[in-house]
This record gives sequence, C-alpha cells and structure tokens, in this order.
Amino acid sequence: MSIARLTGAALCSFAKLLTGVRPTWVGAPPAGQCVYFANHRSHGDFLLIWAALPAAMRLRTRPVAGADYWLRGAVRRYVAQSVFRGVLIERNGRPPAADPVGKMEAALACGDSLIVFPEGTRNLGDGLLPFKSGMYRLACAQPQLHFVPVWIENLGRVMPKGSIVPVPLLCTLSFGPAMNLSEGESKADFLNRARAALTALAPAGA
Repeated sequence: MSIARLTGAALCSFAKLLTGVRPTWVGAPPAGQCVYFANHRSHGDFLLIWAALPAAMRLRTRPVAGADYWLRGAVRRYVAQSVFRGVLIERNGRPPAADPVGKMEAALACGDSLIVFPEGTRNLGDGLLPFKSGMYRLACAQPQLHFVPVWIENLGRVMPKGSIVPVPLLCTLSFGPAMNLSEGESKADFLNRARAALTALAPAGA
C-alpha cells in the first residue's frame, strides 16, 4: 500500500475516533458516479464524509476544496493533492486560472465522484446560505449523475473557526436519497430542490 493510502487510512481512523461519527443512509448508496453535497461548517467536513464512505467508494471520491487553504504549507498540500486527490478551486476574488466547474467536470470524466459544498464557503450561522450554480452546471453536463445530500451535525463544534486542537464530540452524518436532474428542470428549481433535500436531513432546530 502506498504512503498516501496509508496516510488516508490513518486520517480516517483519527476522524472516526475523534468524532465517533455515525453515518446513516436513507436507502442504499446509489450505484454509479455521485456528487455528495453537504452543509459546510469546518475545514474537516469533507474528511468526515470521505471517511464515512465504504472503502471502495472512498477511493473514487474526491473533495472539492479551496486552493488558498489547502495549498498553504507542504503538509496541507501533500494531504490535499496526494491523499485526497482534491479538486482545488481558487477563491478570494482572484481571477481563477481555470474554470472551477470545468475542473470538476474533468474529475468526473475520469470516473470519480465528488464532495462539494454548494454554499461556496463555510457557514457559521444557522440554516443554509444560497447555493452556487455549479451543481446545476454539472447536472446539465452529465444528467446521469446522482446528487446525494449529506447533513453534517456537530463538526463545527469539534473544530470551531480559529481553533488548532479539535474538541472530541459525537458527530452524525445523514445521507439522503439520491436525486437527479429532471428533464427540462430550471436552475432555480433544481437548486431549490437540492436545498430542500439537504434541509430535510437536518435535526429540528438546526
């Protein structure tokens, strides 16, 4: 097994030990390529989803993450690029070197699945921010894709903004039923439906 695979396995074990994560699925995981979309409170969100996937699915799933954070320093860069094979997107208002959705489409064209956060940034408030249009563009380009909502509960308290040492707390992951783009569905209708599917997984009062 390669060093990157061993590092990934170690990170999965650490994440599970720290959070006691309990993934629940509504129905069986869908066959075929997926785009897992989730609420976003922490830089560790994608790691928790990645760790919760069955091993065979994990190997073909890549997170979409901010290049400004994950390319800062040799360790983060190695983890993001070699362990997770992340699709790194430039942010902070700078002109992107490549179309972000185009980079996601390239990863999908290789047969991989993706983890995305459609709010586009960490949301430290209640509820969900408006969704960006990228998911709709992916759905239009590849209508066979399954879009799987994932609600992450409590990770924002494990790794609050600005903290260095995580706080051990129980986390839950709720995987909802997969949805697909309907024929002729508009961007607004698709994104509203995706947002409703994700919100439906949130515990009362979240």
